[in-house]
Parts: sequence; structure tokens; C-alpha cells
Amino acid sequence: MTAPRVAVLDYGSGNLRSAQRALARAGADVTVTAELAAAAAADGLVVPGVGAFAACQAGVDALGAGEVVASRVAAGRPVLGICVGAQILFDYGDEHGVVTKGLGLLPGGVTRLDAQRVPHMGWNTVTAPPESVLFAGLPPGSRFYFVHSYAARPTPALAATGAAVTVTEHGGPFVAAVERGALSATQFHPEKSGASGATLLRAWLGTL
Repeated sequence: MTAPRVAVLDYGSGNLRSAQRALARAGADVTVTAELAAAAAADGLVVPGVGAFAACQAGVDALGAGEVVASRVAAGRPVLGICVGAQILFDYGDEHGVVTKGLGLLPGGVTRLDAQRVPHMGWNTVTAPPESVLFAGLPPGSRFYFVHSYAARPTPALAATGAAVTVTEHGGPFVAAVERGALSATQFHPEKSGASGATLLRAWLGTL
């Protein structure tokens, strides 16, 4: 059986090598690339991201990669966003009073966590819906590694898209993961989440 070809998008932000290694261990043939043709042609595209929403979106815009991501999703070709790479899939990010337009593939915004302790850093359990593909092979109580100060919230508009929305809490509920058609996104870092993250990545590779 041929390993699925996965491109990790290099737009100047993200845990590129750790994502590459984790995907390779999960069974993918992985390439880290800034080439849009390679990103478009791969069986699966991973959009990583760390740091600020605005900086990540600027990197994607500078590379001209937004259209590739949107075209893949429209054509039913899998995309996985991780951390800020997941956040920029939403309509906007609001950081320090500055609103930055995102890719608009998911409705809603990314705003600061309403918690006493920010950033949210460490391991949390999540609550996945029954229809989730990514979490289907994971037992209840599985933990994932988070490090962030901002997140999207579960909203009626997001639910109305038919997305499978996985949630967790830190000062209130927020979106831990979204699955809608070819588009998947995780606020946590599966590449840093040990056996649970590896199982989730294998599940995503199984959709390619």
C-alpha cells in the first residue's frame, strides 16, 4: 500500500519539523514545502502555525496560499489546520484590539480566552461528537497538548455548517477541533500529544 503524500505548508510559521516527523511516524510520505503546486497536488495538506493570528495570516497571504487551501476544501481534498493554522481558517482573529481577516472557511472569530490563567498551556481532555472521524479511535479521557491564548467558540453558526465540533474548557468552552467535509482543524498540537495525537493523525491520514 502506497503511503499518502502529505505536504506541510511552509509559509514562515509553525512547528514544521515536529509536524513532519509526527506525520511520517503515522505513515505519511511527508514534504515540507512553500511550493503552491506541491501543496495543491498532495493527497493531504497540513497548515501549521504558532504565534500571532495576524502574522500567520500575513505569511499565508505573502505566499498566496489562501487560494490553494480554499480550492482544496471546495474540491473535497483534505486540509488539516493546526493551532494558529486552524485559527486562520475562521472569518477573523481579534488580538489586542486588532481585527485581522482570516480565510473565511469556517464561520466565526478567534478571540482571547476568558480565563484567569492565560496562555492556556498543558494537557486537556476534549469532548468529541459521535460523528467525529478524527477521535473515533480514541477512548474517553484522551488528553491533548494545548498552548494558546486565543480560540474560536462553539456557535450556532458553526454548528449550522454541519461541522463536527469538538470542545474543551479553559475559562469557558472553546473549539478544540472542527471537522467539516475535507476540512479538519485542531487547536491543540497533535504532533506534541503523544499516543493520542499519533492516533488522531493516523485517523486523518485514513481520510486521504
